[in-house]
Amino acid sequence: MKHPNIDDNTLSTATTDCCSSHTTPSPVAAPLDRGLTYRIPTMDCAGEEAEIRRALEPIAGIRGLRFQLSQRTLKIDADTDALAAALLAITEAGFEPKLISSNTADSSHAAGDGHDHELVRGTTPKLVAALALAIAAEGVGYFAPETMAWKVAGFAVAAIAIWLAGFDVYKKGFGALRRGKLNINALMTVAVTGAFVIGQWPEAAMVMALYAIAEAIEARAVDRARNAIQGLLAMAPDQASVLQSDGSWLTVAVAQIAVGSTLRVKPGERVPMDGVVQTGQTSINQAPVTGESIPVDKAAGDPVFAGTINESGTFEFEVTALASNSTLARIIHAVEQAQATRAPTQGFVDRFAAIYTPAIFVIAVVVALVGPWLLGWTWMQAVYKALVLLVIACPCALVISTPVTIVSGLAAAARRGILIKGGIYLEEARKLKAIALDKTGTITEGKPRLVDWSLVDAASSLDTAESVAAALAGHSDHPVSRAIAAGLKPNSADIQNFTALAGRGVQAELSGTVYVLGNHRLIEERGQCSSELEATLKRHEESGRTVTLLADPERVIALFAVADTIKDSSREAITELKALGITPVMLTGDNQATASSVAGEAGIDQARGNLLPEDKLAAIKTLQSQYGLTAMTGDGINDAPALAQADVGVAMGAAGTDTAMEAADVVVMNDDLRRIAETVKLSRSTHAILWQNITLALGIKAVFLVLAVFGNASMWMAVFADMGASLLVVVNGLRLLGKVPKS
Repeated sequence: MKHPNIDDNTLSTATTDCCSSHTTPSPVAAPLDRGLTYRIPTMDCAGEEAEIRRALEPIAGIRGLRFQLSQRTLKIDADTDALAAALLAITEAGFEPKLISSNTADSSHAAGDGHDHELVRGTTPKLVAALALAIAAEGVGYFAPETMAWKVAGFAVAAIAIWLAGFDVYKKGFGALRRGKLNINALMTVAVTGAFVIGQWPEAAMVMALYAIAEAIEARAVDRARNAIQGLLAMAPDQASVLQSDGSWLTVAVAQIAVGSTLRVKPGERVPMDGVVQTGQTSINQAPVTGESIPVDKAAGDPVFAGTINESGTFEFEVTALASNSTLARIIHAVEQAQATRAPTQGFVDRFAAIYTPAIFVIAVVVALVGPWLLGWTWMQAVYKALVLLVIACPCALVISTPVTIVSGLAAAARRGILIKGGIYLEEARKLKAIALDKTGTITEGKPRLVDWSLVDAASSLDTAESVAAALAGHSDHPVSRAIAAGLKPNSADIQNFTALAGRGVQAELSGTVYVLGNHRLIEERGQCSSELEATLKRHEESGRTVTLLADPERVIALFAVADTIKDSSREAITELKALGITPVMLTGDNQATASSVAGEAGIDQARGNLLPEDKLAAIKTLQSQYGLTAMTGDGINDAPALAQADVGVAMGAAGTDTAMEAADVVVMNDDLRRIAETVKLSRSTHAILWQNITLALGIKAVFLVLAVFGNASMWMAVFADMGASLLVVVNGLRLLGKVPKS
């Protein structure tokens, strides 16, 4: 039962023990505002995290815990007395907590991989020595004379090998047995000790050495998945060139640079922090953040992201976020959170393994006790077979089969600019039957552009109409006016008596003539509409265009059509979604005519317009009842109710936007709708590999369980069955770290 003094949000739901050096993600709590951070080098998986949690549950005074398995750290927020009791409980559980930080920064990252490398370097000589001694013990057992002196020598060599390879295993194993937990360390402790006691000391030594070596190899393989995203942090430089008050440039550590500072980036350098370009033009490779393979042109006013690569010109930019809160850092944090959540398949596997391990232990006891009576074995034979069963019983391969696959899938998606905020969404995406798509910023660019303009009055001059319209539009800050000004030749002519006509347009005097640039309503009020003009306006409006008219006191001179254009990728994305059996539906607040026009252009058969946020929410519920699992794609702000209701909420174009990252389950960082189809494909591949791994793990176990009871399986074979299956599922799961599947 959870201790009442520990916040539910900081507690894991992990209950399944697994082997050391295996990595199973566990829910990561919200960052604590206070507390001390400890590194626990041998905390490798969610099972061991769960052991520590259980050891801490009886202690009053603990306010919060934050586990970070990817860095093997634990932050404890507790009273002084409770902290001391907690550290003692962790030590008694077989772990060694080491204080690494007392601040609230990301101390988990400060722990660094260097500690892991030092641990590996320190462990390798021991394992090599243990294997050499185990081989020597085997040699003594096979070839030495049957004398007491040689037996004692072989016994001593085997004992030293077991001590070198299995010290940590025994330490954690006895701790688990004291608490009545049957994890792999407890099983190996019983099995190796039992083999030693019944005189199989050479085999006991070899089993422990092989087990420890296989664990080390597997830990390195699993680290590939666990650290696939962490490597992105190294892409952001540690130092940057900062403009000083006297106009000079000084190299400063990015951790010390404040928001608002001006930084300079030269060609070939990486952008050190998030910001907005002030001066200079360049092209930047944004693949680490958005997954885009083609460099993006940048000029004054454009955003830049930490860790991206400056391809061409030198530029200066203003810092908009601290290094610890950059888009890249938030992506990594979000992926860590996602890696720490339990996917549905993982929850099933954990529950199964929690029953499976004790059941096999009971079977082993039955074999040892009943075998001599029913099958005529000697007591030594029965005990030996029972010990082999204990080694085979380890659920490591089964337990590790799901998290390594999920983590690999999440990492592969992040490398493509797809931020999936939990294993559950990675698994659910394959089941999608319908997807609701917002129009603006999702299917369309979200930025109005001048798409067409023409003279209404044939007697007027094209050049004059363009010049006057550009002059009036250039003095307005309305989005439609800005789009018109951007689409025409600039005109900086001096105009007089400029007036904004609220909700209708603008008016100004140019060269003695008063002109208006306004909407249909304004022209009607002026009595300048004709049946021909009405027909022309209707055609444009049915195509989803916003029409602005230029007129003088006598006549309408020209017509300017502005529209939010469809992204180049939208048609292809809709085609891919349909090919996957997913029905796309457009939901938008725009009028029905605009919605139908844009939907038809994008290849969407169903479009619903004039929708308020609550209407979109109701539409999602309708789609769910009609089709089944439904996704919602929007900007993460206006579409928040619909995103929350959908089975999978997807935010588009969220690079640098906190609100979208928080609102959605999936964030497409580069605003490319095709990434949704890629997510579905990745989800299907992940599901296939998950069940391949589960089948492998259970199949190999089943074969060797039968061999152990009725055949000739030895403890060596048991170790290879267990660790071989574990390595197979790890390697299979790591395949997802490659390219996101295209089919």
